[in-house]
Amino acid sequence: MNEHIQIERRGAIQSIRMNRPDKKNAITRAMYAAMAEALAAGDGDPDICCHVILGVPGAFSSGNDLADFMTVATGGEGGREVYDFLLALAKSQKPIVSGVDGIAVGIGTTINLHCDLTFATPRTEFRTPFVDLGLVPEAGSSLLAPAVIGRQQAFALLGLGEGFTAERAKEAGLIYAVVSEAELEAAVFEAAERIASKPPEALKIARDFLLGDRAPLIARIEEEGVQFRNRLKSDEARNAFMAFMSRKK
Repeated sequence: MNEHIQIERRGAIQSIRMNRPDKKNAITRAMYAAMAEALAAGDGDPDICCHVILGVPGAFSSGNDLADFMTVATGGEGGREVYDFLLALAKSQKPIVSGVDGIAVGIGTTINLHCDLTFATPRTEFRTPFVDLGLVPEAGSSLLAPAVIGRQQAFALLGLGEGFTAERAKEAGLIYAVVSEAELEAAVFEAAERIASKPPEALKIARDFLLGDRAPLIARIEEEGVQFRNRLKSDEARNAFMAFMSRKK
């Protein structure tokens, strides 16, 4: 497993924690690979009934590691790690509960569209600056977000790149509940334990009905991925990344 991904087991619950606080949990290719592997392993383990995804205090994730973006933008090749992780999310056979505190940018927001329950703290802000970076939505968010929060809220999130506070996200239906920072992980694991206590076959059938046919979602993830990779090599994206890196320096 990657050093920045911590996998733990609590009874029938598997927790996946992004733990790269010095980079605000910017996700590298190796981190994507480790999370994809963990989701697949948990799905294949009959003793695991629920996945939990967590970040660190103040940072769920600041999004994709920009160094990986720059590699592709400057002519390098990307790997399959991101795609494998997104497919693992979309195909998950076990419910997923997430706990979000603080920064939730890009994939740090769109992960939660795949979760069955998301808890967030009042200081959390969900933001997807894809278009501002010359890119397009990812993780099937262009399909999921309109279905979950409505077209106009989805356009505000994915097109305008507006930040959603935790309260706005809850009102829109993007997340399940807002809890304090001190209560976040307890609330997440309490929900996961409730899930794990349900009759697993009945819960799986109910969840499959709620999710519906996943083929269109998987197809959309692929379509977005093609456009995303093309956009990474565009002048718009290259200029946006260079401007962003200059501001950081």
